[in-house]
Amino acid sequence: MDENEVLAERFEEHRAHLRAVAYRMLGSSAEADDAVQDAWLRLSRSDTGDVENLGGWLTTVVARVSLNMLRSRKTRREDPWDAHLPEPAVGHEDTADPEHQALLADSVGLALLVVLDALAPAERLAFVLHDMFAVPFDEIAPIVERTPAATRQLASRARRRVQGTPGVPETDVTRQREVVDAFLAASRGGDFDALLALLDPDVVLRTDTAAALSGAGAARGAAAVADTFAGRAKAAQPALINGAAGLVWAPGGRPRVVFGFTITHGRITAIDILADAERLSGLDLEVLSD
Repeated sequence: MDENEVLAERFEEHRAHLRAVAYRMLGSSAEADDAVQDAWLRLSRSDTGDVENLGGWLTTVVARVSLNMLRSRKTRREDPWDAHLPEPAVGHEDTADPEHQALLADSVGLALLVVLDALAPAERLAFVLHDMFAVPFDEIAPIVERTPAATRQLASRARRRVQGTPGVPETDVTRQREVVDAFLAASRGGDFDALLALLDPDVVLRTDTAAALSGAGAARGAAAVADTFAGRAKAAQPALINGAAGLVWAPGGRPRVVFGFTITHGRITAIDILADAERLSGLDLEVLSD
């Protein structure tokens, strides 16, 4: 085994952890994969002979890459309908991997990512690395270019915002299903008033590019979203999407469109329509009986 093969083998030992860090930072499976790949490229080009803690070194690299990606995301001028949406934690290779399973099993994962997305990039990094991965502030400080004391304050401020954020999305699957099932029944029956009662006044309907190309349109506000679904969704079926209640349109048993729901205090605050075949293929999808 040559030196490159040894290096690659050592990197693979840390891949799952690095992907978990990147996913928590970015809320996107694709971007997390990109960050991890960037870390591998930097490792393969660096002299790490004197590095005693390769895992720590790689974590720092992934954190720096993720921070730059977050800062770039914050400075882009994005259309409101294309605003960043945290994606479910999905693996494409080894679904038995313990870190992957831990992400899927974390019932607050996606809900927490929604909250984290409102934090400033440096706050998010300090909170994620320290509170989720127990990285000392002395090691985080150089990444965010602050003193350890200032970095501690960043994490504390982020922690207060996370704990004090009202309206964290519902994570109990039973309660999720009650709302989604009621939504499906109202949609099929064309019951506009029942839909309004289930929708938050400021609910948003978002679509990915594939769904938009097939005719699905974005909308904002309870009346507009209720009008979009009233009398429709007749072929949709209840489903668990990465462990969360949702709907799927699967003609012939093949998932074509997935409807993801964000539910807060018993009302739907967001509906996300996904139709991109590659994204759908990566979802942990279980169709349920009506």
